[in-house]
Amino acid sequence: MKILLVEDEPKVAAFIKKGLEEQSFEVDQAYDGLFGVKLALQNEYDLIILDIILPHMSGLDVCREIRKHNTTVSILMLTALGTTDDKITGLDAGADDYLTKPFEFKELLARMRALTRRTNDSGSGEKLTIADLEMDVVKKTVTRSGKPINLTAREFALLHYLLRNRERVVSRVDITEQVWETSFDTGSNVIDVYINFLRKKIDKDHPSKLIHTLVGMGYVLKEQAEV
Repeated sequence: MKILLVEDEPKVAAFIKKGLEEQSFEVDQAYDGLFGVKLALQNEYDLIILDIILPHMSGLDVCREIRKHNTTVSILMLTALGTTDDKITGLDAGADDYLTKPFEFKELLARMRALTRRTNDSGSGEKLTIADLEMDVVKKTVTRSGKPINLTAREFALLHYLLRNRERVVSRVDITEQVWETSFDTGSNVIDVYINFLRKKIDKDHPSKLIHTLVGMGYVLKEQAEV
């Protein structure tokens, strides 16, 4: 696996880089946001580990700039800002997951495994459809009414889970365990935020809505209109 690490704190960067290389990962490193963008756009990476607070260009802006050109690479954001709103801001910028400093290296590895498993092993060659929505799991493409929809790696993983469970209600706990392979703080609205991301991309411009909320129960992907 080839990884881009964008982190300006020398001790933190050295700790992460050494740990990853001991796990046989190939690691490129940038100490500021501008160089991080340059490397991200010049090379192909399986995963980008991105700090939020960086010289010259913030991690949020780096993430947004990368997403303009690459919607599929997995981005794991590191943040010393631990509030839910701060995390949502990172996810809204295009990150697939976040990790709050300080963290244990084994937790970083677990988040990395979950991200790469969901993006690289999300299916075995099938196409998933409901109504006029189609996902090609191998090509990592999504269309509705024949028009392409650009999704981040995490959005793709969430939609893939909903499609595999179409017509079935899935709870927030189901989603955190199956898509994030972790858990969020009680009261966190991360799942709701990502569902809204998908709604804007999947349903906004279509009269027939596919993603529905069942209050107190969860979400369901189905063709029927909401009651």
